[in-house]
Amino acid sequence: MNDNVSNVIAAPHGLEAQQAELADRIARNIPGDGLHPSIVPALSLISASEPSLPLPTVYHPSICVVVQGRKRAMLGEEVFHYDPLHYLVVSMSLPITGQILDATPQSPYQCLRIDIDTSLVNELLLQLPAERASPARGGRAVYLARTSPTLLDAVLRLVRLLDTPDEATVLAPLALREIHYRVLTGELGQRLRELCDAEGPAQRVARAIDLIKTRYHEPLRIEQLAAAAHMSASSLHERFKAATAMTPLQFQKQLRLQEARRLMMVDGIEAAAASHRVGYESPSQFSREYRRLFGAPPRREVMAMRGAAG
Repeated sequence: MNDNVSNVIAAPHGLEAQQAELADRIARNIPGDGLHPSIVPALSLISASEPSLPLPTVYHPSICVVVQGRKRAMLGEEVFHYDPLHYLVVSMSLPITGQILDATPQSPYQCLRIDIDTSLVNELLLQLPAERASPARGGRAVYLARTSPTLLDAVLRLVRLLDTPDEATVLAPLALREIHYRVLTGELGQRLRELCDAEGPAQRVARAIDLIKTRYHEPLRIEQLAAAAHMSASSLHERFKAATAMTPLQFQKQLRLQEARRLMMVDGIEAAAASHRVGYESPSQFSREYRRLFGAPPRREVMAMRGAAG
């Protein structure tokens, strides 16, 4: 079994009451299924009343805490299951395929997504002892860690503030600060610290990712990426794959296909025009690669998704 796939076991009693209150408060603060922003800009609430198909999308740096149900995130060939026992941390923008596994109308999948504030992480690192603040080297930019009662307590205090907007303005930053602290000092917090090491490999890979995101529709030049990352081409390739489980070219391909899908789904653009806009010169190549990622040719997949939405 893949070491990155977590085992689901019974939740400790101390977490159950916290999770029950969180589930109730989330249900009261959202109108239904979907992703919902909150009055706290860094906090979004997610709910789903049924399992989903695998959906490729771009995850941005965030902390995802599941309250009910279970979801899996697939990065390349690696699978990460997160549930009320485990939270997911994504430390740089990554194209990930997500799938909700456990959800019913009576017990919907519920998740809190908290945007990572790198400036806040840097502030906290200055206050940590040197041995705890020193980042590790290498490793995936996505990881799972066990949800502790102290982390969940901070999350619960943040969510309670949704019912008191005036207090949220003052107190939410304190709760967010504690949540970042709990993650930083948790079992795998060193992975998050890497993001804030300006000259470390994670930050250099992040600069290369930013360049790909900005110019995903242009031909990829590895030398240009390496220069932006201040690394040799071979070192960038090695570090990039270690962090993202894919090569820069594979990363760019996923960004192109996901943007083409958005153009077709949201803007109603035809497949040929969408493929050209994201940088494909060959419609047949676009169709093949689109089918490989999404499971169906562009036209059929878009029609099926629109039919399901209707």
